[in-house]
Amino acid sequence: MPLLTQNIDDLCDTNILSELARPLPNQGVIEWAANVSTIYLSVITVDEIYFGLTRRPNAKILKWFEAFLANDCQVLPVTAEIAKRAGEIRGQLSLKGKVRSQADMLIAATAEVHELRLVTRNERDFKDCNLVVVNPFSEDSDD
Repeated sequence: MPLLTQNIDDLCDTNILSELARPLPNQGVIEWAANVSTIYLSVITVDEIYFGLTRRPNAKILKWFEAFLANDCQVLPVTAEIAKRAGEIRGQLSLKGKVRSQADMLIAATAEVHELRLVTRNERDFKDCNLVVVNPFSEDSDD
């Protein structure tokens, strides 16, 4: 029986978009994308994708990404509330000796403020951030 799209909204991390742009994406990522109602991106993820495409140009992926931005997702800005929350999370983790990047904490705060699940392959980057983190990569992948 085919899976039906669920009423779930997810914030997508950069590595998930990179996977979707591959010629043969991981099956678990394909299934996740087919069953989510709305994909949100942080403006930080948009920056990271364009950074990567500037360093290693790929016209096909650029075209795919720009179509994805225009038609298949919603981009969320970093607001003052998100910046404040990111600083708090980073500060709290730092007090425990856990160093996290500013970019990752801005993404984490975006998910928290908007009450979204965070979809990423890099679960450890968001450990102890009090988020629902989803890793859609299937176990049988050799990636």
